[in-house]
Amino acid sequence: MTTDSPRWRTSRRSNQSGGDCVEVADNLPGRVLVRDSKDRPGPVLAFAPDAWRSFVHDAAAR
Repeated sequence: MTTDSPRWRTSRRSNQSGGDCVEVADNLPGRVLVRDSKDRPGPVLAFAPDAWRSFVHDAAAR
């Protein structure tokens, strides 16, 4: 499902106090966006979906 704007979701590892978290928007075609949940208007990183899947896979293996 895609939309014209990112649909952000917070990491499952996020705590209720808004600690060190990232938000991911993966509803846009051809890109996955990542931002700091404490600085929502700040910079956004963009990844190709394959690169993002590879990063998540490698991070989970550590």
